[in-house]
Amino acid sequence: MAANAARKVKTRVLTGVLTKVPTGVPTKVPTGVPTKVPTGVPTKVPAIATNLDRLLHDRMRLGIVSALAAAEQLSFTDLKTSLDATDGNLSVHARKLEEAGYVACEKTFAGRTPRTDYRLTAAGRRALEKYLDHMAAIIKAARA
Repeated sequence: MAANAARKVKTRVLTGVLTKVPTGVPTKVPTGVPTKVPTGVPTKVPAIATNLDRLLHDRMRLGIVSALAAAEQLSFTDLKTSLDATDGNLSVHARKLEEAGYVACEKTFAGRTPRTDYRLTAAGRRALEKYLDHMAAIIKAARA
């Protein structure tokens, strides 16, 4: 029973302090005072890591925006192949990026075949550049 309780750990953030407390242990902790934290677990969450663009931080959406940054325009099929994505997964993530104004979608017909093309908007390019600068700052801070 004790071994089972030791595995269950809940995470709390108290005024920027990441605290891990085993389940069942009283968790009344004064604000800003960390409890015992296992070795190797960060006790402070750097502010730089909390300001990431959550929309771009997803693997699939970052892949879409990165691929479009490298090419002027890509078809749905080209994106699907290069990202090894399913139709449904790609369309959901592309729609989120489109709703945010990061990508533009153009639907046309080539004869009777529908064709969907995507391109990166100016806002999407700025968001990607900001995201990459942010990641570079995180990497630099980690290496310092």
